[in-house]
Amino acid sequence: MIPHRVHRAASLADVARRAGVSTQTVSRVVNGRPHVGALTRARVEEAVRSLGYRPNGAARSLATGRYRTLGVVASTLTTHGAVQALDGVTREALHHGYAVSLSPLSEPTEAEVRAAIASLVEDGVDALVLGVPSGLVARLPRPLAAGIPVVVNDGAGARDVPAADSDPGPGLTAALEHLVRLGHRHVRHLAGPADSDTAAVRRRIWQDFLTGRGMPVVEPLVVDWSAASGERAGRELLAHDREVTAVVAANDQVALGFVRACADAGVAVPADVSVVGFDDVELAAVSVPRLSTVRHDLREVGRRAVRQLLHDLGVLPEAPSWPVPSEFVERESTGPARTGPGVAAAPGPS
Repeated sequence: MIPHRVHRAASLADVARRAGVSTQTVSRVVNGRPHVGALTRARVEEAVRSLGYRPNGAARSLATGRYRTLGVVASTLTTHGAVQALDGVTREALHHGYAVSLSPLSEPTEAEVRAAIASLVEDGVDALVLGVPSGLVARLPRPLAAGIPVVVNDGAGARDVPAADSDPGPGLTAALEHLVRLGHRHVRHLAGPADSDTAAVRRRIWQDFLTGRGMPVVEPLVVDWSAASGERAGRELLAHDREVTAVVAANDQVALGFVRACADAGVAVPADVSVVGFDDVELAAVSVPRLSTVRHDLREVGRRAVRQLLHDLGVLPEAPSWPVPSEFVERESTGPARTGPGVAAAPGPS
């Protein structure tokens, strides 16, 4: 019997010979490193394709001390923002040849965050995205994650940790200016959780805007980002505040819950009360009425978070710009302020 010839897999040295470069240059190209000329990179990539070269991931990890994995600690996966940002993180990481290791938290406590970070570091992740309140991150002991790069995906970040976030200012200010042009002076806010830096920034923008224009500032009702909490807050607000003509909600889910409370109470949106959300979830464009909201690209926030980490790891030559901007989207839930008597809420369901 004639034995078959076993074909040896192409090696790094084979690629280097075919491309006419050093093995170090080949290594830089296959690992996505900078400082390789475009023509040289193209020549190496062609040699990789023609030889069918496949890098040995285990050997590469042992040699470099990196496992091409990014860790994500997530305090919630139930909100639109968290899901969109995680989708952006995952897609951008895969684009650069990195896997994502996710550690969801049952409760965003200091002890749980510390345990999640320790577990991911022990697993050998190269860098971390912390989707937890930055106020909590500020209380964690340093070094934060054994010295590996970290970004915080909530609000302003901690003093020594970069923040991956959007800027709600342009969009939210435009929404408030829109309400003022429509004649609204009694603009209430349904604010996100007290421990959320994201919620705190949105609340501060609303309060500063009203104060700067001599408009009354009423203490916001605090919600938990859910539609159910928006509905509960809506029932309370409509029962006790007859002056309100517009509501700016912490996010779209809360806004849609408030719209439901209005419907149950016989309060018309926008004829009696205008409503503005935040996030521009898919449902916002098809709800009844279609929801005016502030749009920000949370997938882009996640993508830039990955690019920030890869820059910090020396993989990408340039850091992304921050923050991601926002914009106001006018739809049907905002209209002229009513000029008649105050809101008269009919008794709603118990």
